[in-house]
Amino acid sequence: MRMLRLVLMALSVAAYSGLYAQTLKFGSDKKFKIVQFTDVHWVSGSEHSAVSEKCMNLVLDEEKPDLVVFSGDFVTGKPAAKGLDEVLQPTLSRGIPFAMTFGNHDDEQGLSRAQLFELIKKYKGSLTETTPGISGVTNYTLTLKSSDGDKDAAVIYIFDSNSYSPLEVAKGYDWIKTDQINWYVDKSKKFTAANDGNALPALAFFHIPLPEFNEAASNEDAKLIGTRREKACAPVVNSGLFTAMLEQGDVMGVFVGHDHVNDYAVEWKGMMLCYGRFTGSKNTYWDIPGDNGARVIELEEGKRGFRSWIRMNDGKMINEFSFPEDYVKK
Repeated sequence: MRMLRLVLMALSVAAYSGLYAQTLKFGSDKKFKIVQFTDVHWVSGSEHSAVSEKCMNLVLDEEKPDLVVFSGDFVTGKPAAKGLDEVLQPTLSRGIPFAMTFGNHDDEQGLSRAQLFELIKKYKGSLTETTPGISGVTNYTLTLKSSDGDKDAAVIYIFDSNSYSPLEVAKGYDWIKTDQINWYVDKSKKFTAANDGNALPALAFFHIPLPEFNEAASNEDAKLIGTRREKACAPVVNSGLFTAMLEQGDVMGVFVGHDHVNDYAVEWKGMMLCYGRFTGSKNTYWDIPGDNGARVIELEEGKRGFRSWIRMNDGKMINEFSFPEDYVKK
């Protein structure tokens, strides 16, 4: 009996800590759908957070995704632990697996990134992980299995884009560091080697946009779908992540947040650079036509490409595109 109690206790702890979260895999229709919530800026007890909650509930009911990704600045008020619990409720109540990465404001509410991570990983359905020994906390990969569960069919890279520059000579927002890029390259090479030398179709999520967002958006030949109401608040230092992704040949699209009045998607050198749609409300700057919503990404097994669109808070679907089809120059 004592042994049985110990086993049951261990199972209970494991279930609570998210260790039994669902395996991500393509469905029988060969599709896999992701909803990206970004910059929710949740403040517990705020009427504006109730607006975000309504938006998230509507989006999840409309889209029924296989995965939810929170790309930073999800909590911007104290107590942070209560805010975290509340901002996750629309996802948790539906039993949808989720992944989180930090923005530049999440650890300004009395809890460090490490403390928040310890809370996040305990939720059932949390796929959020860490890679010890490199900069940031939320650096990890998620693999999507084929519909038959037989092999890895796609990969999602999650990066911690850190917060603010530590260097006086490069003031502004921080950048994804060399050790993180080296980690990505190593993981990418291993996925490619395991796939008979062919790069797995991949996506990347983090908070602060790369400098290449400004390069692409200001190029008169680039096709931009969506709203651009401010310059990308990118680091002033280019640490080379985009180049590394270009060289590895796996990442098809990069998805960020941070800039609340941008939701555009633009192709740059064969890769999509995409903003999520601001999911927050009037508790932060928000002057984007139509107010809040979320980006949706749909992958198709065996295809190097994806569909994406914005689902608005009134249920309307806008800014749909298919990559690479809609970006091929004719």
